[in-house]
Amino acid sequence: MKKALYMLAAFSDRDFDWLMTAGRKKSVAAGNTLIREGEPTDALYIVLEGALVVSLEAAGKEIAKLGSGEVVGEMSFVDSRNPSATVKSAIDSLVWVIPRSQLATKLSQDRDFASHFYHAIAVFLSDRLRDTMNPQGDRNSSDDMSPQIAKNIELAEARLGWLLSRLKQTF
Repeated sequence: MKKALYMLAAFSDRDFDWLMTAGRKKSVAAGNTLIREGEPTDALYIVLEGALVVSLEAAGKEIAKLGSGEVVGEMSFVDSRNPSATVKSAIDSLVWVIPRSQLATKLSQDRDFASHFYHAIAVFLSDRLRDTMNPQGDRNSSDDMSPQIAKNIELAEARLGWLLSRLKQTF
């Protein structure tokens, strides 16, 4: 859940409002593929409910399980390369879809939004690298977060909760 919280903590209220209007919810049935390794993806996703499995299909290896609040597709968005892994829904899931074209346009037109977005991505990619380098460490507390993000984590949790409750009303 830390990845979406990093993003939501870095965003202003205006940024968050844009995400709500630009995105849409999408149901993903159990076993369906959201992102396929090696094939272009046209969106960035936030997992709202359910569980996704990230795997390297060629190697037949599961590398991660993602739940509510996780961000998916950020690496391909940042480096414009095809996904290096496949993401499938382990159970019926709900994701928030932010279309690549809309996000790219917003980033090119709104410097404040771009600054917040790329800062959040840099922080959680850095966190992912730290986790990879120290897989035994306990890195789930706000003490292990960037100080800039940690100070806004309650706001981020409230934003994610608001988004989830809003979408459950129409699910």
